[in-house]
Amino acid sequence: MSQKMQNAKCKTQNAKCKVQNYFARSVPRCHSERSRGILPERSLGSRWLLGMTVVVLALCLLLCGCHGKVERTAFTVPEAFDTSRTYEISFWAKNDTNLTQVNIYKNAIAAFEKLYPNIKVNLRLYTDYGRIYNDVITNIQTDTTPNVCITYPDHIATYLTGKDSVVPLGSLFDHEKYGLGGSEVKFDAPTKEEIIPQFLSECYLNGDHYAVPYMRSTEICYVNKTYVEKLGYTLPEVLTWDFVWEVSRAAAEKDENGNFKVNGQKVMLPFIYKSTDNMMITRLKQLNAGYSTGLGQIKLFNDTTREFLNTVAEQTEKGAFSTFKVSGYPANFLNAGQCIFAIDSSAGATWMGSNAPLLDIPQEELVQFETQVMLIPQEDPRNPQMISQGPSLCVFNKQDPQEVLASWLFAQFMLTDEVQMAYAQTEGYVPVTSKAQNNPAYQDYLSREGEDNDLHYDVKLQATKLLIENTDNTFVTPVFSGSASVRNAAGYLVESVTKSVRRKQPVNEEYLEKLFAETRSLYRLDQTAAGTAGKTELGALPTASAALLCVLGMAWLGIGAYVLANKLKIKN
Repeated sequence: MSQKMQNAKCKTQNAKCKVQNYFARSVPRCHSERSRGILPERSLGSRWLLGMTVVVLALCLLLCGCHGKVERTAFTVPEAFDTSRTYEISFWAKNDTNLTQVNIYKNAIAAFEKLYPNIKVNLRLYTDYGRIYNDVITNIQTDTTPNVCITYPDHIATYLTGKDSVVPLGSLFDHEKYGLGGSEVKFDAPTKEEIIPQFLSECYLNGDHYAVPYMRSTEICYVNKTYVEKLGYTLPEVLTWDFVWEVSRAAAEKDENGNFKVNGQKVMLPFIYKSTDNMMITRLKQLNAGYSTGLGQIKLFNDTTREFLNTVAEQTEKGAFSTFKVSGYPANFLNAGQCIFAIDSSAGATWMGSNAPLLDIPQEELVQFETQVMLIPQEDPRNPQMISQGPSLCVFNKQDPQEVLASWLFAQFMLTDEVQMAYAQTEGYVPVTSKAQNNPAYQDYLSREGEDNDLHYDVKLQATKLLIENTDNTFVTPVFSGSASVRNAAGYLVESVTKSVRRKQPVNEEYLEKLFAETRSLYRLDQTAAGTAGKTELGALPTASAALLCVLGMAWLGIGAYVLANKLKIKN
């Protein structure tokens, strides 16, 4: 045999050896004995066939059993937390490259690990909540979810399509030892009663609490008061839709040179709304019209929605209105003197105003004006309605109840005053507990409005106070599997109408009928029953399909056995 043929044979044998090692898990023996020519070819073939048999049978069992889900045991609170063991848990959180917030996460973890040295917390940061959602959905089926995750209740509703994937927290809230403020908890945690009820209610779905609120914000109307008065108007105590539309139309007037009269510029978008989802949902709420029920019955496509979309079309045509997705961030236009009413989250307050500590426009484009922080436009000023939103903390189920308990202790720690106050102070969030809100240190923080242009930035603190003072006027949207799709559909309607008008397309009854049908189809709202819109559990594979797959698997086994038998017959 030539040296070239010998080398080729050795390569073939080594490749077969690697296959054997994969199944036999005996790497040292394979490499040592095969290299000396001890193991015969028949042994290798038999072992390879055995390995393939195991794989095929495993696939058959998997395919003939369940499809699309992982079986888990429902979590039961252990009698006691085993501190003799070490635990390593993962924590997924969102951050917009805000180093201050990153440090708050890290400091919280360090403080927790000091109290519980047997629990190691691994932090993983994401740039947005959508990425967290996508990764969780991917990992649910392989049981590789994080232990604790900051996410939105809409998303949690979809996570629940994996049976027992998310831990219901009702039994933990009131647990004597390890519940909120429990006797065995090593830190000063809030009680359930100290969590703001309006914020906690968003985390209640499927008959239990599947999360605890972490931070909350609301929508704020940031007003260029200087331009309002320049146009001859006086701001009311509470904005109304009629007032905002009227002032916005006045601000759209141009002079003989094509410049807008109010700012002397070529650009003016008087009224910009950041979240058109919230715009539609809040407007329907204010008009006592349907959006969706708590059980997922979709009521979005109604006459009130049509009327509001016609209003949006009319105001857009007159140059009075635009949206974030169409034009850009409201803060940029507001700060450049190109917007009068900018509606964004209270959590975005540090970007709003002439003296905002955070800016996305060049300093030379900044226009000086007086910023007024106000409630969003209302239908009835005596009965204001405003949405409350924010990220929540959920705990994922694992095979080890002790690991779940360790995860819950960490999630609970994120509700302590120190963590809540520190994070709330970074932007216009408010703590989710009355315990933290009433803390003397937090009250001192609120009292120092305008003391500096960073921590105590006046617009930020005004936005924070506005939410705290109007908490009783806030509402939360229904949460169910698919609620995120209905929410997105609400925003899509407003965005589509705005874009169509700017493209000189007529918005009439025919247009709206077509838009409604398109939206139902795009978000699959016409393909699912009430309460099941969006992602659903796949459940068991149909019997016929499972049987077919099993037959195919057995056929491959038969073919493999036949080929091997012929091979051995030839060699013998």
